[in-house]
Amino acid sequence: MKGRWLKILGVTTLALAGICISTGQTSESKAQTVIESTSAGGSHVEKSGGAVIDYSNTSSGYVNVKYTEKTNKTMKVQVIGPGGNTFTYTLYNTSYEVMPLTDGNGTYTVKVLKNISGSTYAQVASVSFKASLSDEFQPYIRPNQYVNYNASTKCVKKAESLCKKANDELAKVKKVYKWVIKTFKYDYNKAKTVKAGYVPKLDSLFKSKKGICFDYASTMSAMLRSQGVPVKLVIGYTGKEYHAWINVYSKKKGWITGAIYLAADQWKLMDPTFASTGKSSKTVMKYINNKKNYKAKYSY
Repeated sequence: MKGRWLKILGVTTLALAGICISTGQTSESKAQTVIESTSAGGSHVEKSGGAVIDYSNTSSGYVNVKYTEKTNKTMKVQVIGPGGNTFTYTLYNTSYEVMPLTDGNGTYTVKVLKNISGSTYAQVASVSFKASLSDEFQPYIRPNQYVNYNASTKCVKKAESLCKKANDELAKVKKVYKWVIKTFKYDYNKAKTVKAGYVPKLDSLFKSKKGICFDYASTMSAMLRSQGVPVKLVIGYTGKEYHAWINVYSKKKGWITGAIYLAADQWKLMDPTFASTGKSSKTVMKYINNKKNYKAKYSY
């Protein structure tokens, strides 16, 4: 619907800043990278004002959105879930971008919004639909705008190499986690200068070997999803600080919140950013093992 005016408020999720699964169920086979499809289906499409919303693949946990007209105006997408959560994204080009349906089964509304001035946006397209996911893992086993990868992405190839002898999800998590915290350095300058709308570019991060919490979480999410491990990239708070981390799923443990690290025979809460910047010191590990220090707000 054109001409509807509104303010975009609290778009805080934007300030932070390869898959061995055929049915959505996790695999315990050795390294094999297979990327789950996120292509537009074309059977259910809403077009209006240059915006295209393809909601043909809701059972697979995602929608495709693009804006086809050239513009120097900022374009936003809002995905409003059945739980009342509003996920806000920025559209960057005229090709489809993938937005996950992470609020579970139920009725979603997807809106495309065009900036008019300041924080004022006009709605150019909107569609509502009921989503029934084929299983709970669908949004967390695929690429999306925040975890954007394919078979040739460098960290995906690295994950395949790392996980050659890993026979289950937790072994893969351990391999990937150790590589990330030993390889990446925290980019304090980037943390000070990052602007709203920032999205990690995984190949650039792989080359520079440094980033902010969003980058750490996105890299690990791509690496593990590419190896058949469902991963939630979580945005929330650690104390008063806005932060990103990951939750992982295994057949043995179910969903493990805050991601994990291996200490003796116990899998405990793990934060790849803090573990890396804090050199996994006792003080840091004590902090990240206290779930009270983490409050999730969104997952992607």
